[in-house]
Amino acid sequence: MKIALIGATGFVGTALLKELTDRGHEVTAIARHPEKLTATALVHPKAGDVMDPKKVADLVKGNDAVVSAYNSGWTNPRIYEDFIEASHAIQEGVKKSGVKRLIVIGGAGSLEIKPGLQLIDTPQFPAEYKRGASAARDYLIELKNEKDLEWTFFSPAILMNHDTSGERKGHYRLGLDNPVFDDKGQCVLSVEDLALVIVDELERPRHIRQRFTAAY
Repeated sequence: MKIALIGATGFVGTALLKELTDRGHEVTAIARHPEKLTATALVHPKAGDVMDPKKVADLVKGNDAVVSAYNSGWTNPRIYEDFIEASHAIQEGVKKSGVKRLIVIGGAGSLEIKPGLQLIDTPQFPAEYKRGASAARDYLIELKNEKDLEWTFFSPAILMNHDTSGERKGHYRLGLDNPVFDDKGQCVLSVEDLALVIVDELERPRHIRQRFTAAY
């Protein structure tokens, strides 16, 4: 397949780029600093302004699908506003491009711990992540109204950070709106296996116009 990957040099984007190319997919790798990427037969680095729908459309046109691993930066004081603005522009740009398939990597904050209670609204949710998580939650609500694109929103496991990376186990369990816990009560997935989940979804779509999640 030909895949446009937005945020190709980030924590999640780097793992996605490796998984995609390891499985033979050709990637338009879109990043703020494409010079960090090495061009190959399967990797085509491109600089991209994801705040501009027309530029997004030009960048992703001709691909089979778009994966957005865009992150507006956890230390960015405008993290909420920038994530919402970029997400709108990416969505609109993908529609303008004629590409039908869009996968958005969002956050775990909107997963329901119990009926009517999302993770972000629990006392244990870290305050420093709340604005970014709120942006992803609010955008998911909007995305659910999208009728033209074959969209999918992926919420990572609750523990999906640098501490859990470094291992590709090659297996996972899926969920929809609720976290997937193991027998120890943990919800964990390495970034390498997150990439496995996303590429599996690209190759064998199972969550068109749905949010889903995964963990061990």
